[in-house]
Amino acid sequence: MITILIGLLAGMITSLSPCVLPMVPILLADPATLEESDAPAQASVEEGGGPAVAAPPRKRVSVRRPLGIVSGLVLSFSLSALFGSIVLDAFGLPEDLLRKIGIGVLALIGVGLVSHRVAAILERPFARLPKRAVNTRGNGLVLGLGMGLLFAPCAGPVLATIAVVGATHRFGFRTITLTFAFAIGAALPLLVLALARDAILSRAGFLRRHAVRLRTTGGVVMIAMAVVLAFNLADPLQRHVPRYTEVLQSKVEENNDAASRLRSLVTGEDRKASPLATDEGCAPDSDVIQNCGPAPEFAGITSWLNTPDGKPLKISDLAGKVVLVDFWTYSCINCQRTLPYVEGWAKKYAADGLVVVGVHSPEFAFEHVKSNVVEQAARLGVRYPIALDNDFSTWNAYSNEYWPAEYLIDATGTVRHRSFGEGSYQTTENLIRQLLSQAKQGVNLGTASVGTDPEPITGGTGETYLGYGHALAVSGTAPDPVKDRPTPYRYDGRLYPDTVALNGTWTIGPQQMTAGPGAALRLDYQADKVYLVLGGDGTVDVVLDGKHVNTVPVKGVPTLYQLTTAPPKKGRGVLQLSFGPGIQAYDFTFG
Repeated sequence: MITILIGLLAGMITSLSPCVLPMVPILLADPATLEESDAPAQASVEEGGGPAVAAPPRKRVSVRRPLGIVSGLVLSFSLSALFGSIVLDAFGLPEDLLRKIGIGVLALIGVGLVSHRVAAILERPFARLPKRAVNTRGNGLVLGLGMGLLFAPCAGPVLATIAVVGATHRFGFRTITLTFAFAIGAALPLLVLALARDAILSRAGFLRRHAVRLRTTGGVVMIAMAVVLAFNLADPLQRHVPRYTEVLQSKVEENNDAASRLRSLVTGEDRKASPLATDEGCAPDSDVIQNCGPAPEFAGITSWLNTPDGKPLKISDLAGKVVLVDFWTYSCINCQRTLPYVEGWAKKYAADGLVVVGVHSPEFAFEHVKSNVVEQAARLGVRYPIALDNDFSTWNAYSNEYWPAEYLIDATGTVRHRSFGEGSYQTTENLIRQLLSQAKQGVNLGTASVGTDPEPITGGTGETYLGYGHALAVSGTAPDPVKDRPTPYRYDGRLYPDTVALNGTWTIGPQQMTAGPGAALRLDYQADKVYLVLGGDGTVDVVLDGKHVNTVPVKGVPTLYQLTTAPPKKGRGVLQLSFGPGIQAYDFTFG
């Protein structure tokens, strides 16, 4: 049940992300269906004592079509994600056939809405089947089936698990239920949107007055969206839409409990044997060089692109070079946002000894097709070597779980840094430069290409981690933060914007800080609301600008707690938190 809940919540968050934007015009343009009301007819009496006349029954918006659309989307997305590659391989069919079918269905329905003659032709094969006519206005199941084949939500650990299981054919009951839960969660907000749209237009009488225009307009929009999806024309827009669901998605999918559950669904000895299977000594997104063990070799690569004559690369043959391994897939918007930085490093530091290898691990069936990857890589400007990891062999060898993900390997073949998701570009480049300088003494690297990382979309305080595995922003504390052992701290009166200051005893680990006797901290921030991931048992007292505003009871596994519900009166605020012993604090997020 917890796995199902994780899938459901992850799907709901995904449906609000920029990657679902292409589905919205289709849903909004879909012509609603009116049906007779079940309410009894009302009688009226004409003036002068005339006979009672039954008033015409009122019409209401049918929910059958939106439910059909959502049911079709859930069914086709789930089945194609899990079993699509098996079916296509069994019959020797191209991997992008399902996507082409989805685009064709969308275009045909659009043409049928525009032209009654085409609609009649489409319905003709079903004319002899009683109650099985293809009603382009009333039956949304067919449209939903087509949409599900085109549904390409933003990448996340849940979707990565589904993709890996689908590609490696390691199915189980839990994975199947996770997939359907994710699809249902993603479809629910779309259902609410469709029902709200129909209810508003119907109440305004717009549907009755403009039914023909709505039908034609809906058809034109569907045809246009089929063209947009066929040629990936929505990608530039999606790349520039802010990542407004990133923090919420990370809390649902990337906490320790969810990560361990998802990891258990992806079995395989190659993952178990990987030195990168745990975070011990190799914290993700660290701003310092670490020793993460020997770099696994590229395994199970079906083709190489952008190498001389398609010759494969080996980690062992790249000794003396600094290697950046970038896991990506071409339809992943998160990956597309990261590519300009990776491409810039590949170009800037190639002469200094940097080799960038893009490991293309496909999220969807159509991304298995080599010609599609060649075309899209050229369109996106990827000119460094690309390894087609269609069976996720290299993905599993690195115990990877994310798109995008970067693994930085030094000149001796040791993994020294890994970064998951978007961001941390400045940190990654700084570590690239350090490793290049170590590999080649006296090398002149010039100035860094990344001045500062992109600002958080709120314009206020960004996500603030409390472990030394991330950039721990501490000020006003003596002594300086000490790793992995209980240490008493005290405020020294200084507190800079967007930083914390410690008091009492704390043990600072790679991912979190654990409270000891008298543990407290101060935070200078700018935001409307403050959240903190906490674990353990006890309470946290919350004081904002000198006024007690909350006492947070903490119990059990780490999860997200809301500390404040109102913005500071002066724009910026100082939060003072007092912790019970044993409570673990992971990172602040803001809303």
